[in-house]
Amino acid sequence: MTSVEFILYILAGAVVGLAVGITGVGGGSLMTPMLLAFGFPLNVAVGTDLMYAAVTKGGGVIAYARQQAVRWDLVGLLATGGLPASAVSVAVLKYGFESPDQYTQLISTVLGFTLILTSLAIVFRHRLARLGGDWAAAGARKLWLMPAMGAVLGVLVTFSSVGAGAIGTAILMMFYPRLKALRVVGTDIAHAVPLTLFAGMGHLFLGNVDFLLLGALLLGSLPAVSLGARLGKLIPDTAMRPVLATILFGVGVKVGFF
Repeated sequence: MTSVEFILYILAGAVVGLAVGITGVGGGSLMTPMLLAFGFPLNVAVGTDLMYAAVTKGGGVIAYARQQAVRWDLVGLLATGGLPASAVSVAVLKYGFESPDQYTQLISTVLGFTLILTSLAIVFRHRLARLGGDWAAAGARKLWLMPAMGAVLGVLVTFSSVGAGAIGTAILMMFYPRLKALRVVGTDIAHAVPLTLFAGMGHLFLGNVDFLLLGALLLGSLPAVSLGARLGKLIPDTAMRPVLATILFGVGVKVGFF
């Protein structure tokens, strides 16, 4: 990696960090396609992005926990399904294929699907919350649904590095529509950290993490997230989220199906 490339990756981390700070979502869904555009192998892009997500969101957990904005019971329920599903997914990649080249198509398809699903979750999050409210009122919400949703997230995140933010938030809004927005975000971040760290360690075991790249991305993203959070107060949420959703949908179609 040349010094010019290192600076470029710092700037890339800053761009993604800024977007995350402004919109609250989009870390993995923007970073992985960006790394692919830089020419990194798909497996390295996914593995490095997972470790990047675990570090960047780690500080957020502490901040939200101090505000008592984390539902640890829901974090536990999601992790009950998510962590074993992540372990199984890593085992599939390790023992089901002889080399990373053989599972590139699988990761590409899952990545494309998850990007599209993430874009839909961003656009229809309020409708999902209303739908969840109807289910809750009808008594249809079951305790097993959260571990089941956690398992789905575990597979998607491990294969693609995408979904822990927007899809996780949509799930919480759907099944717990009365949960305050602050607690939705805090709970989602608290769940995303162990899941992305666990999945990232799995990819580290597979040899899919570039630590020099990871360091450059973090140098750019950590200060940019803070700046983005300040700018987010000035930019209407209704203006940013449709733009982000459109980008993710287009990238998802391109990565997954072409």
